Amino acid sequence: MTEIILLSDQRVARTPVVECGEPLTDVRYTGTLRMDARQADGDGSYAHLRTGVVRRLLQAQRELPAGVRFMVVEGFRPPALQRRYYEEYAATMRAAHPGASEARIRELASAYISPPEVAPHVSGGAVDLTLCTEDGTELPLGTEVNATPEESGGACRTAAPDISAEARTRRELMGKALASAGFVNYPTEWWHWSYGDRYWALVSGQPAARYGPTELE
Repeated sequence: MTEIILLSDQRVARTPVVECGEPLTDVRYTGTLRMDARQADGDGSYAHLRTGVVRRLLQAQRELPAGVRFMVVEGFRPPALQRRYYEEYAATMRAAHPGASEARIRELASAYISPPEVAPHVSGGAVDLTLCTEDGTELPLGTEVNATPEESGGACRTAAPDISAEARTRRELMGKALASAGFVNYPTEWWHWSYGDRYWALVSGQPAARYGPTELE
């Protein structure tokens, strides 16, 4: 079985960052990528990604078959929001696993929400996305985007065995296109892909990340 490296792994935290300084770009104004509004926030943070990530998404989208497009759900996440999400889910894990050490809670929580200090989304290098038709009809990929391991029975894992053949084929289609553009997947979440962050650097064998935590100007 292929090892799943979780974001709680200390190797992620030890991965250095050599910030390249690319700005955040609003996906809503690319004219090609479709942006979903389910994670919309007041300042539009969710719709932003590093310029290089947007360029690679456009490259990956060209690898999809006719009639199929990416639907971007969330990109950049402000550090304060990431911390709130993490603390809320960690509290859920503490309630479900009384007596577990904080290290174990961190490990359990990171299967769904990254610890804030290493979170890919705060770098602007991570994107949650799915597939849709040309007219914006979302295609089923086995679970809802952002389904927790508990509510999906583990089907949120990219390689989950208990999903339909149609969903499996679509996940593989999306994965092949994104990997061809240099993205890596977080294996506990089929919808989460990233480029340039610490997790990407570790699993792809790069000496350092290109993107560290950033802010929306």
